[in-house]
Amino acid sequence: MGVALIQALAPVVIKRAFPAQFGTVMALYTTGIMGGAAVAAATAAGLAETIGWAGTLALWSAPAFVAALVWLAASRDPAAEEPNRAAVVEATDPELPFWRQGRAWRLILIMGLGTSAYTLMLAWLPPFYIDLGEPRATAGYLLSGMTAAEVTAGLLVSLTIGRFPDRRGPILTALMLALAGLAGLVVAPLGMAVPIVIVLGLGIGAIFPLSLILAMDQIDDPGRSGDLLAFVQGGGYIIASLSPLGAGLLRDHMADLTQAWVLMGVGVILLGVMTLGFRPGMPKLR
Repeated sequence: MGVALIQALAPVVIKRAFPAQFGTVMALYTTGIMGGAAVAAATAAGLAETIGWAGTLALWSAPAFVAALVWLAASRDPAAEEPNRAAVVEATDPELPFWRQGRAWRLILIMGLGTSAYTLMLAWLPPFYIDLGEPRATAGYLLSGMTAAEVTAGLLVSLTIGRFPDRRGPILTALMLALAGLAGLVVAPLGMAVPIVIVLGLGIGAIFPLSLILAMDQIDDPGRSGDLLAFVQGGGYIIASLSPLGAGLLRDHMADLTQAWVLMGVGVILLGVMTLGFRPGMPKLR
C-alpha cells in the first residue's frame, strides 16, 4: 500500500517542483526505483543467510525511514508546498472522469504492456535458461545483467529526454530494442544470451520511465495529475500482473516459453502502434 501511494503521489510532486525539468527528474526517480529493487533482490539471499529474514527486512526498512525524514524536512519549505502556478492551467471546460476518456485507457494499455515485459522477464527469464540446461547461477547472472542494463537505460533517459519533446522517438527506440531481445530469445537464446539480456534490459528499462513521462505529459493541472497517474498505474499493473501467469500456463501446456516471447513481441508491436497516436501539441486531458 505504501509503495502504491508513493508511486502515485511522487510524480505529482516532481511535476510541481520541476515543471521545466520534469522528464529528467522523473526518469531519475524511476531509475531509483529500478536500482533499489535490483540491489535489494541481489543482496536479499545473502543477507538472509547472515542475519535472518527478519533482520534483512529490518535492514531494508532503514532507507525508507531515512527517505521519510528527508521528505518531512523538505515539506517544511513553503516553496515546496506551493504549486508552481506556471504549470497550472485554468480549466475552462468541465472535468471528465478519466475512465470516460479514451486516451487515458490507451495510456493504461501502454503502461500495462510495457510493464508486462518487465514482469515476464523477472519471473521467467531464469527458469527459461535453466530449462535450456544452463546452471542456476548462470541464469541468475543473466537476470542481474538485464537489471543492470535497465538501470543504465533509466539513467540514459534522464540525461537525454529533455532533447525529445516528441516522446514517440525515444519510446519507439526502446520498443525496437525490446523486440530485438525477444526475437533473440526465440531464435538464438543460448548462442546470444549476453547480448540478448543487455538489449532487453536497455529496452525494458527505458520503457518504464518513458511511459510515465508520456502519461504526465497529457495533463497540466498538478491537482489532477495524481488522479491520472493512479488510474494509469493501477490499470497498468493489473495488466502486467497477468503476463507471468499467462506465460506459466503456456509453459505448462506447451512445455516451452517460446510462445510467451512471441506473444510479448506482438504486445510490443501493439504498444508501438498506440504510441504513434501521442503527437506533440495534443489537447490536454481534463
